[in-house]
Order: sequence, then structure tokens, then C-alpha cells
Amino acid sequence: MQVMKLSVWLALLTAIFVPLERWFALKASPWRRAEIGNDLAYYFINNIVPAMLLALPLAALATLLQHVVPAGFYEGVRALPLWVSIPLGLVVADIGAYWGHRLSHEIPWLWRFHAVHHSAEHIDFMVNSRAHPIDMVVTRLFGLVPLYMLGLGSAGAAGSILPAVIAIIGTLAAFFVHANVRWRLGPIEQLVATPAFHHWHHTRTDHINRNYAATFPWIDRLFGSFYLPAHWPDAYGIPEPLSPTLSGQLLAPFTRSEPVVRPVPIGGGAQPVGEGDLRTP
Repeated sequence: MQVMKLSVWLALLTAIFVPLERWFALKASPWRRAEIGNDLAYYFINNIVPAMLLALPLAALATLLQHVVPAGFYEGVRALPLWVSIPLGLVVADIGAYWGHRLSHEIPWLWRFHAVHHSAEHIDFMVNSRAHPIDMVVTRLFGLVPLYMLGLGSAGAAGSILPAVIAIIGTLAAFFVHANVRWRLGPIEQLVATPAFHHWHHTRTDHINRNYAATFPWIDRLFGSFYLPAHWPDAYGIPEPLSPTLSGQLLAPFTRSEPVVRPVPIGGGAQPVGEGDLRTP
């Protein structure tokens, strides 16, 4: 049943983005690029495996919070109207995910997993799915934990519709910012994430350590990592290519040992590190 639902979503996403990427393409691409099979596999893996891995810790967190947070607090949260709770939930989740994403660039052992996502040398909507499941678990935890702590992410929050609304908006936004479209949206780019904003995060340059927010660029402004010039990046990917096979990419974080260059905090430059650290794009 889950695979059927995911297949329907994939058909919908394909119907939306494939025509847009043909009519408004930023960079020309073949109808079938080399790694589309891997990206399709990642799409199903990352919509099933991370949820399974997160179910137990999130349930434990929800149980713990029920015992330590005054009941009146969550009752107040559930009483919030949707026009308040939905924007609040989106902002809280995006700030949490921002730090999970940023730490995945700045901490070498987390970068080992996140590098799978950055290995794409051509960016289109399906690249959103290309990620190591462990990487997905880390980022989702950072986004979901603050939601649960505030009573915005658990079942029953805001009439139980809020978590589903946040998930749908977040999913559509994530596919959109990876889309291979040449649109520039003027002042809107300062308010919500766009392809122009996120494509810079996938460059081979130091700007790969910028634009971590998934939905709201002003979060990057707040934490000093915003970058959005008038032009587009010239090249994407990482210096050392990963295995072209799905199994090779999934095993790479555990097996790679060559000297590499890793991402560093904002304001620093890429630097060589010893064996066992994975590098930055």
C-alpha cells in the first residue's frame, strides 16, 4: 500500500516537473540521464526507511514530553487556529532542519552521508530524492524534534492536520528548489526558497556552505549563510566522484578512507584533512 501511494505521488510530481523542466530548462539534459535509476530507488527508500527508523525515537520523545511538559501548554497549542499553527510549524521545522543540514556540512562524519546528495553533477527535481537514508534521518530529526517539543508535530496537534500539512508543503518545496528551471522570482526569492537559491548550495565552490534553509531564505540571513547573486552556478557536484552504483553510494560513507577535503564553517575555506574525513563539494 505504501509503495502504491508513493507511486501515485511520483506520477504527480513527474506530471508537474517534467514539462516545466523541458519548457523552462536552465541546463539542457537528456530525457534519461545516467543516474535516474538510482534516484528512483532513492525516492522509494527515503520515503520508507527513514520513517521506520524515526518511529521509535519519536514515539519515545512524545511519551517523555507528556510527562515533563504541563498539559495546559499542549492544550493551548492545539487550540491555535491553523492560520497561526501552520506558519509557526513551518518556521520551527525549517530552523531545526537548517541546523541539521548545516552540521551535516561542518561535521566530517555527517558529511560522509550528506555527500551522497551533493554528488549530483546535474540538478533536477529528482535529485531531491538522492540522499543517504542516514542523512535523511539526521535532518528530519533536527526538524521534527522542535516540532514535537512545542506540541506541533505529534498526532492531535492542531486537530491532527498540521503535521500532514507541513509534510506536504515541505515535500513539494524540496522538489521545487531542485528543479532544473531558469526562473528568477524577484523579491519573492527573499521570502521563500527557490531553485536559484538552492542551486548555489549544490555548487563545487565554497558557496556549497551557504543556503541551508529548505523553505525560508531569511533563516540563512539570520545565521549569516545567505548567498544569492544575479547569475547561476556554472558547475555542480563534488571533487571526488562517488560510485555510480546504488550499493556503492550507500556503502561509501562506511568504506571511503582516502584523504579528502571537508566543508568548514561559514567564513572558512575548504581545507585538507586526514584519512577518514569526507570532503566538501
